[in-house]
Amino acid sequence: RHTAQDNGSDEPRRGRGLKRAAAKHLIERYYHQLTEGCGNESCSTSWCASSAGFTRMDNNAAAVKALELYKVNATLCDPHPSKKVTASAYLESNSAGNRKSNHKDVHSVRDNFRDVNYLTEDKVYEILDICGEKEDYSPLIRVLGRVFSSAEGLVQSFRRSKPHTKEELKSLQGKDEDKDEDEKEAAACSAMEEDSPPSSSSSRLGEGSSGGNDVQKLGPDEVSVDIEAVRRVYERLLSNEKIEAAFLNALVYLSPNVECDLTYHNVYSQDLNYLNLFVIVMENSNLHSPEYLEIALPQFCKAMSKLPLSALAKLARLWSHYSTEQIRRMVETFQQLITYKVISNEFSSRNLVNDDDAVVAATRCLKIVYYANVLGGDLDTEHNEDEDEEPIPESSELTLQELLGEERRNKKGPRVDPLETELGIRTNDCRRPLVAFEEFVNEPLNEVLEMDKDYTFFKVETENKFSFMTCPFILNAVTKNLGLYYDNRIRMYSERRITVLYSLVQGQQLNPYLRLKVRRDHIIDDALVRLEMIAMENPADLKKQLYVEFEGEQGVDEGGVSKEFFQLVVEEIFNPDIGMFTYDERTKLFWFNPSSLENEGQYTLIGIVLGLAIYNNCILDVHFPMVVYRKLMGKKGTFRDLADANPVLFQSLKELLEYDGNVEEDMMITFQISQTDLFGNPLMYDLRENGDKIPVTNENRKEFVAQYAEYMLNKSVEKQFKAFRRGFHMVTNESPLKYLFRPEEIELLICGSRNLDFLALEETTEYDGGYSRDSRIIKEFWETLHSFGEEQKRLFLQFTTGTDRAPVGGLGKLKMIIAKNGPDTDRLPTSHTCFNVLLLPEYSDREKLRERLLKAVTYAKGFGML
Repeated sequence: RHTAQDNGSDEPRRGRGLKRAAAKHLIERYYHQLTEGCGNESCSTSWCASSAGFTRMDNNAAAVKALELYKVNATLCDPHPSKKVTASAYLESNSAGNRKSNHKDVHSVRDNFRDVNYLTEDKVYEILDICGEKEDYSPLIRVLGRVFSSAEGLVQSFRRSKPHTKEELKSLQGKDEDKDEDEKEAAACSAMEEDSPPSSSSSRLGEGSSGGNDVQKLGPDEVSVDIEAVRRVYERLLSNEKIEAAFLNALVYLSPNVECDLTYHNVYSQDLNYLNLFVIVMENSNLHSPEYLEIALPQFCKAMSKLPLSALAKLARLWSHYSTEQIRRMVETFQQLITYKVISNEFSSRNLVNDDDAVVAATRCLKIVYYANVLGGDLDTEHNEDEDEEPIPESSELTLQELLGEERRNKKGPRVDPLETELGIRTNDCRRPLVAFEEFVNEPLNEVLEMDKDYTFFKVETENKFSFMTCPFILNAVTKNLGLYYDNRIRMYSERRITVLYSLVQGQQLNPYLRLKVRRDHIIDDALVRLEMIAMENPADLKKQLYVEFEGEQGVDEGGVSKEFFQLVVEEIFNPDIGMFTYDERTKLFWFNPSSLENEGQYTLIGIVLGLAIYNNCILDVHFPMVVYRKLMGKKGTFRDLADANPVLFQSLKELLEYDGNVEEDMMITFQISQTDLFGNPLMYDLRENGDKIPVTNENRKEFVAQYAEYMLNKSVEKQFKAFRRGFHMVTNESPLKYLFRPEEIELLICGSRNLDFLALEETTEYDGGYSRDSRIIKEFWETLHSFGEEQKRLFLQFTTGTDRAPVGGLGKLKMIIAKNGPDTDRLPTSHTCFNVLLLPEYSDREKLRERLLKAVTYAKGFGML
């Protein structure tokens, strides 16, 4: 052993005359002694990694310790022959002007790899070639392990070039042909690499910049890392199993340090290039492999989830430029981790999945990819519905609520995801994402999620408890519907509690329910008058639990009476004879009648009814085109929405846009269009001022099509739709509906599914009163039901449950009970629609069962007490 003062330097003591590079070299030697050791297994130096009693330390601690050892002139070990390196060789390798590769002594080149603290594509290939010649990849594995386990090293690696381009370099070479190649390359690199950090690698133009001191002006969705270079490097290296293990081990070491840096040191705000390491690691196509799932990937996800909002948004913007396959690979990576953790643990109400750090972190990372998927898709951020001009009136009970500490949490409107706000987009702006939204749903997670607890965390909004409702993309419609159900029920109970307390304070009896008493033959008039009064006087009452009573009938509303009420109201309002809506025989869809004689109150009523159906968990037989649900969620109708709203018109306009000839001469269309009113009279409308005098040409046909669609879907029905939307928002304005659901899911909530799987219903049906799955009558019942036609099956569903649609999640989610109702008889089967109970006598044979059942389901209407 020898001391640092005689370690080969020309100067015996450290003094002012010691060159800065030599001093730095000594510190680096202390650092390598602390991190890699001298190579002598019998070394006795206490601060050498090769000594038996040495305690391993992380890179940051080793750097601090190396500086301390340098200050006290501590002892350095003699390097083992395999590790020997000289200061002069180090300085020579780092000389900016010396760009020639000297392979005379391969051994000395391998020694220099110890000083590679960041990587470029060429440096990786250089080391790879040397290792290939010797058939020994351990030097490359050590370099990869060192760089990929160091945040500083990884941040500086694979940098994109500075403003000089290859074209500029060629131009420079053309002017200076008299210079030799080394001088030209050195000149170009010098222009690029001023103040480059010491390293044995030389950054060539176009392959990555010098590192930490590089300041580049980057766009909001740009990073300084050369992503294509990173991909090429991974492609070359990941085919080697030993090299792949180096990435895995390095990630295990890197992630906790990165998490610490982001949590306590605010590193991203100090260096925006810190994001590079996340970009580089996520390019590893093996991240979803089993060996990563246990430790490496969970730790990395935890680190990534600590990034500040601006960094998350930048990642989302960057990834939005990736291809569909690359986005899908990242989705699968995080989904694989979530699924692995879910199935390898036994989650329950006592061991919540919400408390699993790995699942939570992976879900947060998946959110970044989700918004990248939205940003990279087919976006329409412009066509937004105007907000309601008049605010929905506040409840007259608000003062009392404030006194009781029951203020509404969401008075400012529905919750909005912070990342969505930062990016300036909404999920509903995306017409078609890069990867289907359904691929973000994780079914195993949905199965173990305790939605009552998750909803509580969602409402309380505490930092130490994560709610998956804040990442609704990962939840299926059934789970989200359950969250909405809890929200609705809690609001109902809250309104009921307020009413009771209000009555105690005021000394007057108030109804804790939204009670509607209606006559069957005047159902619209009765419901409209009552709901209009409530909407004007106290809209908060709409959030009470609905209780419907038909005048002259004995039915007690435990759900079934409300179901029939909704159905009768819908049947009446959507009757084409009334003229509120038009019906298209080809599409089987309804649309607002622009020339309806009904007042706005009727449209407000149907909006309230739709809101109440969601609020009271009822399914309606409503047939709107998807554009109605998009408009309810804040997006205007455009030309593309005509495809299902008015396919004939859509096809005509599409042919106009694609027409190859002269539009003006061949078609003779103007910016004036014609429609018919309620009585069949033609009405003319100018899409532009003096539209009848403006011909449609090849140049302005896009404008014509856009304005035609704007008129048909927005302007012509503006009054009717605003009233309709206002009614809907009276009930749902404080609900997380907009936050949780996409337009197609809203349709599913309101209308249910038309896909009826009676085999799934058979699987989940329960039996009572002496019947079982193996009873003769039950077997005959299912054989009979399966033999029914589609319409007869819908009638049966209507008879038993009050609606002919399947709930969210399909018929398998419907809990139907078949109960014995006495021995063989001529009585018809009956049902409790509120409880989905079918009361079935034990008929003597299959023919009688079929005849009685068909008669019951065909002629059923009305309620009585059994």
